[in-house]
Amino acid sequence: MTTFKDSAPAGADPHTWKMSLSEIFETLLGGNLSIRISAYDGSSAGPADAQYGLNLKTPRGTTYLVTAPGDLGLARAYIAGDLELVGAHPGDPYPALKALASDLDFHRPSPLALAQIARSLGIEHFKPIAPPPQEAVPRWRRFAEGLRHSKARDAEVIHYHYDVSNAFYEWVLGPSMTYTCAVYPDHDASLETAQDNKYRLIFEKLRLKPGDRLLDIGCGWGGMVRYAAKRGVHAIGATLSAEQAEWAQKAIVDEGLTDLAEVRHSDYRDITESGFDAVSSIGLTEHIGVSNYPAYFGFMRDKLRPGGMLLNHCITRPDNASRSRAGSFIDRYVFPDGELTGSGKIISKLQDIGGMEVIHEENFREHYAMTLRDWNANLVEHWDEAVAEVGEGTARLWGLYMAGCRIGFNRNIIQLHHVLATKLDDHGGHQVPLRPWWNA
Repeated sequence: MTTFKDSAPAGADPHTWKMSLSEIFETLLGGNLSIRISAYDGSSAGPADAQYGLNLKTPRGTTYLVTAPGDLGLARAYIAGDLELVGAHPGDPYPALKALASDLDFHRPSPLALAQIARSLGIEHFKPIAPPPQEAVPRWRRFAEGLRHSKARDAEVIHYHYDVSNAFYEWVLGPSMTYTCAVYPDHDASLETAQDNKYRLIFEKLRLKPGDRLLDIGCGWGGMVRYAAKRGVHAIGATLSAEQAEWAQKAIVDEGLTDLAEVRHSDYRDITESGFDAVSSIGLTEHIGVSNYPAYFGFMRDKLRPGGMLLNHCITRPDNASRSRAGSFIDRYVFPDGELTGSGKIISKLQDIGGMEVIHEENFREHYAMTLRDWNANLVEHWDEAVAEVGEGTARLWGLYMAGCRIGFNRNIIQLHHVLATKLDDHGGHQVPLRPWWNA
Protein backbone atom coordinates (compact mmCIF):
# COMPACT_ATOMS: atom_id res chain seq x y z
CA MET A 1 0.00 0.00 0.00
CA THR A 2 1.39 3.41 -0.97
CA THR A 3 2.10 5.91 1.79
CA PHE A 4 1.53 9.52 0.74
CA LYS A 5 3.57 12.40 2.00
CA ASP A 6 0.97 14.38 3.93
CA SER A 7 3.27 15.34 6.79
CA ALA A 8 6.83 16.58 7.23
CA PRO A 9 9.64 14.02 7.48
CA ALA A 10 11.00 13.26 10.92
CA GLY A 11 13.10 16.16 12.18
CA ALA A 12 11.72 18.70 9.69
CA ASP A 13 9.84 21.81 10.77
CA PRO A 14 6.21 21.18 9.68
CA HIS A 15 5.65 24.94 9.32
CA THR A 16 8.47 25.47 6.81
CA TRP A 17 8.87 22.08 5.10
CA LYS A 18 7.85 21.99 1.45
CA MET A 19 7.30 19.07 -0.86
CA SER A 20 9.46 18.88 -3.98
CA LEU A 21 7.79 18.95 -7.37
CA SER A 22 8.49 15.28 -7.94
CA GLU A 23 6.97 14.42 -4.56
CA ILE A 24 3.84 16.35 -5.54
CA PHE A 25 3.60 14.41 -8.82
CA GLU A 26 4.13 11.14 -6.99
CA THR A 27 1.45 11.99 -4.45
CA LEU A 28 -1.10 12.97 -7.08
CA LEU A 29 -0.37 9.94 -9.25
CA GLY A 30 -0.62 7.52 -6.37
CA GLY A 31 2.99 6.34 -6.36
CA ASN A 32 4.26 3.16 -8.06
CA LEU A 33 5.35 5.13 -11.12
CA SER A 34 6.53 3.33 -14.26
CA ILE A 35 8.07 6.47 -15.76
CA ARG A 36 10.77 8.79 -14.46
CA ILE A 37 9.63 12.23 -13.32
CA SER A 38 12.10 15.09 -13.00
CA ALA A 39 11.66 18.81 -12.44
CA TYR A 40 13.50 22.12 -12.57
CA ASP A 41 13.86 22.15 -8.77
CA GLY A 42 16.31 19.24 -9.12
CA SER A 43 13.96 16.61 -7.72
CA SER A 44 13.03 13.31 -9.33
CA ALA A 45 10.83 10.28 -8.74
CA GLY A 46 10.16 6.94 -10.35
CA PRO A 47 12.57 4.27 -11.61
CA ALA A 48 15.99 5.65 -12.44
CA ASP A 49 16.27 3.25 -15.38
CA ALA A 50 12.79 3.99 -16.82
CA GLN A 51 12.73 4.09 -20.62
CA TYR A 52 10.39 7.09 -20.68
CA GLY A 53 9.98 10.11 -18.51
CA LEU A 54 8.34 13.43 -17.90
CA ASN A 55 10.50 16.49 -17.31
CA LEU A 56 8.92 19.69 -15.94
CA LYS A 57 11.34 22.33 -17.16
CA THR A 58 9.98 25.70 -16.02
CA PRO A 59 7.85 27.42 -13.36
CA ARG A 60 5.47 28.46 -16.15
CA GLY A 61 4.80 24.78 -16.78
CA THR A 62 3.83 24.36 -13.12
CA THR A 63 1.34 27.22 -13.47
CA TYR A 64 -0.22 25.58 -16.54
CA LEU A 65 -0.59 22.29 -14.68
CA VAL A 66 -2.05 23.91 -11.56
CA THR A 67 -4.51 26.27 -13.24
CA ALA A 68 -5.90 23.67 -15.68
CA PRO A 69 -5.66 20.24 -14.02
CA GLY A 70 -5.91 17.27 -16.37
CA ASP A 71 -5.26 17.00 -20.10
CA LEU A 72 -5.60 20.73 -20.83
CA GLY A 73 -2.87 21.75 -18.40
CA LEU A 74 -0.57 18.98 -19.60
CA ALA A 75 -1.16 20.03 -23.20
CA ARG A 76 -0.48 23.69 -22.48
CA ALA A 77 2.80 22.92 -20.75
CA TYR A 78 3.87 20.47 -23.45
CA ILE A 79 2.98 22.66 -26.43
CA ALA A 80 4.71 25.66 -24.86
CA GLY A 81 7.87 23.59 -24.37
CA ASP A 82 7.70 23.72 -20.57
CA LEU A 83 7.07 19.98 -20.26
CA GLU A 84 9.09 17.32 -22.04
CA LEU A 85 8.22 13.70 -22.72
CA VAL A 86 11.61 12.05 -22.38
CA GLY A 87 12.53 9.15 -24.62
CA ALA A 88 10.27 9.92 -27.60
CA HIS A 89 10.42 12.21 -30.61
CA PRO A 90 8.00 15.19 -30.36
CA GLY A 91 6.65 14.24 -33.77
CA ASP A 92 5.61 10.86 -32.37
CA PRO A 93 5.38 10.93 -28.57
CA TYR A 94 3.14 7.86 -28.58
CA PRO A 95 5.50 5.49 -26.67
CA ALA A 96 6.14 7.98 -23.87
CA LEU A 97 2.52 9.10 -23.82
CA LYS A 98 1.35 5.50 -23.57
CA ALA A 99 3.69 4.91 -20.62
CA LEU A 100 2.54 8.13 -18.98
CA ALA A 101 -1.11 7.21 -19.53
CA SER A 102 -0.59 4.03 -17.53
CA ASP A 103 0.44 6.21 -14.56
CA LEU A 104 -2.37 8.75 -14.92
CA ASP A 105 -4.57 7.30 -12.21
CA PHE A 106 -4.96 10.48 -10.24
CA HIS A 107 -5.14 9.90 -6.49
CA ARG A 108 -7.26 12.13 -4.29
CA PRO A 109 -4.88 13.07 -1.44
CA SER A 110 -6.09 13.86 2.03
CA PRO A 111 -7.12 17.46 2.82
CA LEU A 112 -3.89 17.78 4.80
CA ALA A 113 -1.84 16.64 1.80
CA LEU A 114 -3.70 19.03 -0.53
CA ALA A 115 -2.96 21.90 1.82
CA GLN A 116 0.69 20.89 1.92
CA ILE A 117 0.82 20.73 -1.90
CA ALA A 118 -0.68 24.21 -2.18
CA ARG A 119 1.73 25.60 0.41
CA SER A 120 4.69 23.94 -1.32
CA LEU A 121 3.78 25.30 -4.74
CA GLY A 122 3.15 28.87 -3.63
CA ILE A 123 0.23 31.15 -4.38
CA GLU A 124 1.86 32.55 -7.51
CA HIS A 125 1.22 29.31 -9.42
CA PHE A 126 -2.54 29.51 -8.85
CA LYS A 127 -2.89 32.71 -10.86
CA PRO A 128 -3.97 31.88 -14.47
CA ILE A 129 -1.65 32.98 -17.25
CA ALA A 130 -2.12 33.29 -21.01
CA PRO A 131 -2.24 29.90 -22.76
CA PRO A 132 -0.04 29.06 -25.77
CA PRO A 133 -1.05 30.96 -28.93
CA GLN A 134 -2.24 27.74 -30.62
CA GLU A 135 -5.19 27.49 -28.22
CA ALA A 136 -8.70 28.43 -29.35
CA VAL A 137 -10.83 30.54 -27.05
CA PRO A 138 -13.22 28.68 -24.72
CA ARG A 139 -16.71 27.79 -25.85
CA TRP A 140 -18.40 30.64 -24.01
CA ARG A 141 -16.26 33.20 -25.86
CA ARG A 142 -16.99 31.86 -29.36
CA PHE A 143 -20.34 33.57 -29.75
CA ALA A 144 -18.62 36.40 -31.62
CA GLU A 145 -18.52 33.95 -34.55
CA GLY A 146 -22.22 33.16 -34.18
CA LEU A 147 -24.32 30.56 -32.41
CA ARG A 148 -22.98 27.04 -32.08
CA HIS A 149 -22.92 25.38 -35.55
CA SER A 150 -24.19 28.47 -37.34
CA LYS A 151 -22.64 28.87 -40.79
CA ALA A 152 -20.37 31.69 -39.63
CA ARG A 153 -19.13 29.86 -36.54
CA ASP A 154 -18.62 26.58 -38.40
CA ALA A 155 -16.58 28.43 -41.02
CA GLU A 156 -14.36 29.93 -38.31
CA VAL A 157 -13.85 26.55 -36.66
CA ILE A 158 -12.89 24.88 -39.94
CA HIS A 159 -10.53 27.74 -40.75
CA TYR A 160 -8.88 27.28 -37.34
CA HIS A 161 -8.18 23.60 -37.83
CA TYR A 162 -7.70 23.07 -41.55
CA ASP A 163 -6.15 26.28 -42.84
CA VAL A 164 -2.85 25.60 -41.07
CA SER A 165 -0.68 25.11 -44.15
CA ASN A 166 -1.16 22.87 -47.17
CA ALA A 167 2.57 22.15 -47.14
CA PHE A 168 2.35 21.00 -43.52
CA TYR A 169 -0.55 18.69 -44.32
CA GLU A 170 1.35 17.28 -47.32
CA TRP A 171 4.21 16.27 -45.02
CA VAL A 172 1.91 14.70 -42.43
CA LEU A 173 -0.77 13.12 -44.62
CA GLY A 174 1.40 12.05 -47.52
CA PRO A 175 0.61 12.20 -51.26
CA SER A 176 -3.06 11.24 -50.85
CA MET A 177 -3.76 14.43 -48.81
CA THR A 178 -6.43 12.47 -46.99
CA TYR A 179 -7.19 13.48 -43.41
CA THR A 180 -9.53 10.62 -42.51
CA CYS A 181 -9.17 7.01 -41.44
CA ALA A 182 -7.56 4.72 -43.99
CA VAL A 183 -8.66 1.10 -44.52
CA TYR A 184 -5.70 -1.29 -44.42
CA PRO A 185 -6.08 -4.43 -46.53
CA ASP A 186 -3.45 -6.04 -44.30
CA HIS A 187 -1.11 -5.09 -41.45
CA ASP A 188 1.83 -4.48 -43.78
CA ALA A 189 0.06 -2.14 -46.21
CA SER A 190 1.42 1.37 -46.69
CA LEU A 191 -0.58 4.46 -45.77
CA GLU A 192 -1.06 5.35 -49.45
CA THR A 193 -2.30 1.87 -50.26
CA ALA A 194 -4.71 2.01 -47.33
CA GLN A 195 -6.08 5.43 -48.26
CA ASP A 196 -6.65 4.36 -51.86
CA ASN A 197 -8.33 1.21 -50.53
CA LYS A 198 -10.64 3.36 -48.36
CA TYR A 199 -11.81 5.34 -51.37
CA ARG A 200 -12.22 2.12 -53.35
CA LEU A 201 -14.37 0.64 -50.58
CA ILE A 202 -16.59 3.72 -50.32
CA PHE A 203 -16.92 3.89 -54.12
CA GLU A 204 -18.08 0.27 -54.21
CA LYS A 205 -20.42 0.60 -51.23
CA LEU A 206 -22.11 3.54 -52.97
CA ARG A 207 -22.58 1.41 -56.10
CA LEU A 208 -21.10 4.16 -58.26
CA LYS A 209 -20.54 3.63 -61.99
CA PRO A 210 -19.51 5.82 -64.94
CA GLY A 211 -22.05 8.55 -65.61
CA ASP A 212 -23.35 8.67 -62.02
CA ARG A 213 -23.40 11.84 -59.92
CA LEU A 214 -21.73 12.04 -56.47
CA LEU A 215 -21.93 14.77 -53.83
CA ASP A 216 -19.13 14.64 -51.24
CA ILE A 217 -19.79 17.01 -48.34
CA GLY A 218 -16.87 18.09 -46.17
CA CYS A 219 -14.63 16.89 -48.99
CA GLY A 220 -11.27 18.07 -47.64
CA TRP A 221 -8.62 18.16 -50.36
CA GLY A 222 -10.95 16.35 -52.76
CA GLY A 223 -9.63 12.81 -52.47
CA MET A 224 -13.00 11.11 -52.88
CA VAL A 225 -14.07 13.56 -55.60
CA ARG A 226 -10.97 12.87 -57.66
CA TYR A 227 -11.12 9.10 -57.08
CA ALA A 228 -14.69 9.02 -58.38
CA ALA A 229 -14.00 11.34 -61.32
CA LYS A 230 -11.12 9.13 -62.48
CA ARG A 231 -13.72 6.38 -62.81
CA GLY A 232 -16.17 8.39 -64.88
CA VAL A 233 -18.38 9.77 -62.10
CA HIS A 234 -19.47 13.41 -62.06
CA ALA A 235 -18.48 14.59 -58.58
CA ILE A 236 -19.01 17.78 -56.60
CA GLY A 237 -17.25 18.40 -53.31
CA ALA A 238 -17.83 21.12 -50.71
CA THR A 239 -15.44 22.34 -48.02
CA LEU A 240 -15.42 25.33 -45.69
CA SER A 241 -11.62 25.52 -45.91
CA ALA A 242 -10.36 27.97 -48.53
CA GLU A 243 -6.92 26.35 -48.57
CA GLN A 244 -8.40 22.90 -49.11
CA ALA A 245 -10.59 24.10 -51.97
CA GLU A 246 -7.69 25.88 -53.66
CA TRP A 247 -5.43 22.82 -53.38
CA ALA A 248 -8.18 20.46 -54.58
CA GLN A 249 -9.12 22.56 -57.60
CA LYS A 250 -5.48 22.73 -58.68
CA ALA A 251 -5.20 18.94 -58.35
CA ILE A 252 -8.35 18.52 -60.44
CA VAL A 253 -6.84 20.67 -63.19
CA ASP A 254 -3.44 18.97 -62.99
CA GLU A 255 -5.07 15.53 -63.28
CA GLY A 256 -7.26 16.53 -66.23
CA LEU A 257 -10.54 16.03 -64.36
CA THR A 258 -12.22 19.40 -64.88
CA ASP A 259 -15.03 17.91 -67.00
CA LEU A 260 -16.05 15.58 -64.18
CA ALA A 261 -14.89 17.04 -60.85
CA GLU A 262 -15.38 20.25 -58.88
CA VAL A 263 -14.53 21.28 -55.32
CA ARG A 264 -16.29 24.35 -54.00
CA HIS A 265 -15.30 26.61 -51.12
CA SER A 266 -18.79 26.40 -49.70
CA ASP A 267 -20.90 25.36 -46.76
CA TYR A 268 -22.48 22.05 -47.72
CA ARG A 269 -25.87 23.56 -46.86
CA ASP A 270 -25.46 25.96 -49.79
CA ILE A 271 -25.31 23.21 -52.43
CA THR A 272 -28.41 23.69 -54.58
CA GLU A 273 -28.16 20.72 -56.97
CA SER A 274 -30.11 17.53 -56.22
CA GLY A 275 -30.91 14.15 -57.75
CA PHE A 276 -27.49 12.67 -56.93
CA ASP A 277 -26.91 8.95 -57.23
CA ALA A 278 -24.82 8.99 -54.05
CA VAL A 279 -23.83 11.29 -51.19
CA SER A 280 -20.72 10.70 -49.09
CA SER A 281 -19.75 12.38 -45.84
CA ILE A 282 -16.22 11.37 -44.84
CA GLY A 283 -15.12 12.96 -41.58
CA LEU A 284 -17.67 15.79 -41.40
CA THR A 285 -20.16 14.48 -38.82
CA GLU A 286 -17.74 15.24 -35.96
CA HIS A 287 -18.25 18.96 -36.71
CA ILE A 288 -22.04 18.89 -37.09
CA GLY A 289 -23.36 18.71 -33.52
CA VAL A 290 -25.68 15.92 -32.38
CA SER A 291 -28.70 18.23 -32.14
CA ASN A 292 -28.24 19.04 -35.84
CA TYR A 293 -28.24 15.42 -37.04
CA PRO A 294 -31.88 15.48 -38.22
CA ALA A 295 -31.23 18.48 -40.48
CA TYR A 296 -27.86 17.04 -41.57
CA PHE A 297 -29.24 13.66 -42.58
CA GLY A 298 -32.36 15.26 -43.99
CA PHE A 299 -30.20 17.41 -46.26
CA MET A 300 -28.40 14.35 -47.61
CA ARG A 301 -31.66 12.45 -48.12
CA ASP A 302 -33.13 15.36 -50.06
CA LYS A 303 -30.08 15.51 -52.34
CA LEU A 304 -30.51 11.86 -53.40
CA ARG A 305 -32.68 10.38 -56.09
CA PRO A 306 -34.90 7.46 -54.99
CA GLY A 307 -32.62 4.43 -54.79
CA GLY A 308 -29.56 6.61 -54.21
CA MET A 309 -26.94 5.65 -51.63
CA LEU A 310 -25.58 7.50 -48.59
CA LEU A 311 -22.37 6.71 -46.72
CA ASN A 312 -21.48 8.40 -43.42
CA HIS A 313 -17.88 7.91 -42.19
CA CYS A 314 -17.10 9.41 -38.78
CA ILE A 315 -15.40 9.04 -35.43
CA THR A 316 -17.76 7.67 -32.78
CA ARG A 317 -17.89 6.75 -29.13
CA PRO A 318 -18.17 3.08 -28.12
CA ASP A 319 -21.53 3.75 -26.43
CA ASN A 320 -24.53 5.99 -26.97
CA ALA A 321 -24.87 7.41 -23.44
CA SER A 322 -21.64 9.36 -22.97
CA ARG A 323 -21.62 13.13 -23.21
CA SER A 324 -21.17 14.25 -26.80
CA ARG A 325 -18.91 17.25 -26.30
CA ALA A 326 -15.19 16.75 -26.60
CA GLY A 327 -12.80 17.18 -23.67
CA SER A 328 -10.97 20.41 -22.96
CA PHE A 329 -7.80 19.59 -24.93
CA ILE A 330 -9.64 18.51 -28.09
CA ASP A 331 -12.06 21.45 -27.88
CA ARG A 332 -9.35 24.08 -27.39
CA TYR A 333 -6.60 22.72 -29.63
CA VAL A 334 -8.04 20.36 -32.25
CA PHE A 335 -11.78 20.47 -33.05
CA PRO A 336 -13.51 23.45 -31.43
CA ASP A 337 -17.23 22.72 -31.07
CA GLY A 338 -16.64 19.07 -32.02
CA GLU A 339 -19.08 16.43 -30.78
CA LEU A 340 -19.01 12.62 -30.84
CA THR A 341 -21.66 10.04 -30.12
CA GLY A 342 -22.17 6.32 -30.59
CA SER A 343 -22.93 4.60 -33.88
CA GLY A 344 -26.31 3.56 -32.50
CA LYS A 345 -27.39 7.16 -32.08
CA ILE A 346 -26.15 8.01 -35.57
CA ILE A 347 -28.15 5.13 -37.03
CA SER A 348 -31.29 6.02 -35.07
CA LYS A 349 -31.10 9.69 -36.06
CA LEU A 350 -30.70 8.66 -39.70
CA GLN A 351 -33.64 6.26 -39.47
CA ASP A 352 -35.83 8.80 -37.70
CA ILE A 353 -35.79 11.33 -40.54
CA GLY A 354 -37.84 8.93 -42.67
CA GLY A 355 -37.34 7.85 -46.24
CA MET A 356 -33.98 6.16 -45.60
CA GLU A 357 -33.08 2.57 -44.77
CA VAL A 358 -29.80 1.70 -43.05
CA ILE A 359 -28.46 -1.45 -44.64
CA HIS A 360 -24.93 -1.81 -43.24
CA GLU A 361 -22.49 -0.48 -40.64
CA GLU A 362 -18.96 -1.43 -39.70
CA ASN A 363 -16.26 -0.33 -37.27
CA PHE A 364 -12.71 0.61 -38.37
CA ARG A 365 -11.31 1.44 -34.93
CA GLU A 366 -8.03 -0.44 -35.35
CA HIS A 367 -7.54 1.05 -38.82
CA TYR A 368 -7.60 4.56 -37.40
CA ALA A 369 -4.93 3.70 -34.84
CA MET A 370 -2.76 2.47 -37.72
CA THR A 371 -3.52 5.61 -39.75
CA LEU A 372 -2.44 7.84 -36.86
CA ARG A 373 0.71 5.76 -36.44
CA ASP A 374 1.64 6.46 -40.04
CA TRP A 375 0.82 10.18 -39.78
CA ASN A 376 3.06 10.44 -36.73
CA ALA A 377 5.82 8.68 -38.66
CA ASN A 378 5.43 11.18 -41.50
CA LEU A 379 5.70 14.08 -39.06
CA VAL A 380 8.90 12.63 -37.59
CA GLU A 381 10.36 12.22 -41.08
CA HIS A 382 9.56 15.85 -41.97
CA TRP A 383 9.99 17.36 -38.51
CA ASP A 384 12.48 20.08 -39.46
CA GLU A 385 10.40 21.21 -42.45
CA ALA A 386 7.21 21.17 -40.35
CA VAL A 387 8.76 23.29 -37.59
CA ALA A 388 10.06 25.76 -40.17
CA GLU A 389 6.60 25.96 -41.76
CA VAL A 390 4.26 26.23 -38.75
CA GLY A 391 6.49 26.70 -35.71
CA GLU A 392 7.60 24.23 -33.06
CA GLY A 393 4.54 24.75 -30.84
CA THR A 394 2.09 23.80 -33.60
CA ALA A 395 4.23 20.87 -34.70
CA ARG A 396 4.38 19.61 -31.08
CA LEU A 397 0.61 20.04 -30.83
CA TRP A 398 0.03 17.81 -33.86
CA GLY A 399 2.43 15.16 -32.65
CA LEU A 400 0.69 15.11 -29.26
CA TYR A 401 -2.83 15.15 -30.71
CA MET A 402 -2.24 12.29 -33.14
CA ALA A 403 -0.44 10.16 -30.55
CA GLY A 404 -3.16 10.81 -27.98
CA CYS A 405 -5.90 9.87 -30.44
CA ARG A 406 -3.99 6.71 -31.30
CA ILE A 407 -4.14 5.72 -27.64
CA GLY A 408 -7.86 6.44 -27.68
CA PHE A 409 -8.49 4.15 -30.64
CA ASN A 410 -6.24 1.40 -29.30
CA ARG A 411 -8.04 1.46 -25.95
CA ASN A 412 -11.51 1.54 -27.52
CA ILE A 413 -12.24 4.96 -26.06
CA ILE A 414 -13.22 6.09 -29.56
CA GLN A 415 -14.14 4.25 -32.76
CA LEU A 416 -14.70 4.93 -36.47
CA HIS A 417 -17.88 3.79 -38.17
CA HIS A 418 -19.24 3.56 -41.69
CA VAL A 419 -23.02 3.73 -41.86
CA LEU A 420 -24.48 2.90 -45.28
CA ALA A 421 -28.09 3.71 -46.20
CA THR A 422 -30.31 3.99 -49.25
CA LYS A 423 -33.18 6.32 -50.13
CA LEU A 424 -36.47 4.47 -50.41
CA ASP A 425 -38.91 4.98 -53.23
CA ASP A 426 -42.49 6.21 -52.76
CA HIS A 427 -43.62 2.68 -51.93
CA GLY A 428 -40.90 2.06 -49.33
CA GLY A 429 -38.85 -0.14 -51.61
CA HIS A 430 -35.19 -0.09 -52.51
CA GLN A 431 -32.94 -1.38 -55.27
CA VAL A 432 -29.98 -2.88 -53.42
CA PRO A 433 -28.85 -6.53 -53.75
CA LEU A 434 -29.73 -9.11 -51.12
CA ARG A 435 -26.17 -9.35 -49.80
CA PRO A 436 -23.16 -6.95 -49.61
CA TRP A 437 -21.80 -6.38 -53.11
CA TRP A 438 -18.43 -4.83 -52.30
CA ASN A 439 -15.02 -6.37 -51.75
CA ALA A 440 -14.44 -5.96 -48.02
